[in-house]
Amino acid sequence: MRNFWNRQHGNTRPPGILGPGADAAFAPLATAGIRRRVVIAHLVNRGQYSLQQRIGRPLGRVLLRRWMHAKAESPYIESLGLPRHIVDEVLGEDALTLHVDPRKLIRIVDHAPRKVEKRPSSLAFIWEGDWDLRRADLRIGTRYRLISDLDENRDYLERTARFQALMKRIEEGRPWASHQLGVLLDTPEKIRDYLRVYLDFLDDMAINGFNPSRGKDPIGVAISREGTILKINRGLHRLAMAQHLGLPSIPVRVRHVHRTWWNSVTRGSSGKEALEMLTLALRRCLPEESPGPLDDEPEASIAGGFWPPRVSSSG
Repeated sequence: MRNFWNRQHGNTRPPGILGPGADAAFAPLATAGIRRRVVIAHLVNRGQYSLQQRIGRPLGRVLLRRWMHAKAESPYIESLGLPRHIVDEVLGEDALTLHVDPRKLIRIVDHAPRKVEKRPSSLAFIWEGDWDLRRADLRIGTRYRLISDLDENRDYLERTARFQALMKRIEEGRPWASHQLGVLLDTPEKIRDYLRVYLDFLDDMAINGFNPSRGKDPIGVAISREGTILKINRGLHRLAMAQHLGLPSIPVRVRHVHRTWWNSVTRGSSGKEALEMLTLALRRCLPEESPGPLDDEPEASIAGGFWPPRVSSSG
């Protein structure tokens, strides 16, 4: 690849490209030095997408269709958890989208180590196990600390913990890089520009409100055995911004539900009837604010008045 580029463009290095998980706002930071890794990330991403489109989704449609029509194997299909992507297709975005106060959505699923408990498959809509009993507090999480630190020190980014951590990596000869973003932070200027991107996102949200189309994926959540909403990975920076600003409501997408809750709301039904009962029950779900009974760490002491004043947006 490099030899081909040199024949076409002389000895100049090929330009950097954005990674598969990057927002266009990171384009000025795309770095040629990690181009090969970024290209590989794109190839892997496309391969996974192609595999899902050619095999995963067609197979999932067959399985869900047989479950919907109560075929003999439908109990077994349901025991596997139902194919999540096809449940999304059948129900549609509106049925699986809930609107919550981001400052109430403070608990995220904290999976046990894999050697302790097998993690449920991201491909299944129904999850089993004790994953919902271990929860971390997003108010003391790295994303919220980053956003609040950036806002507090927006004119002096060198004071932020993130800037100092990234500078330390440069000094140690191992600058931070992300092939998913296409970014290599090997100078103080690049670190500042990188952090300013997040400040720009925050300021845009403060002015225009929450934009669901921004970001690679919707803000994903799961429903616990008790019918409460827990955060899962994806969209954590956007959630932290909405929390910091105090937006009144944001949309979140239900990705998984606990089997105990599924059984309680579907009451032995299956197919279309079960999905209709699920959709109605989702409207009653509220964010989980309490710690989990299996949490590894004791509950953090958070003083009253933790959140900054809410910002009024025009969005």
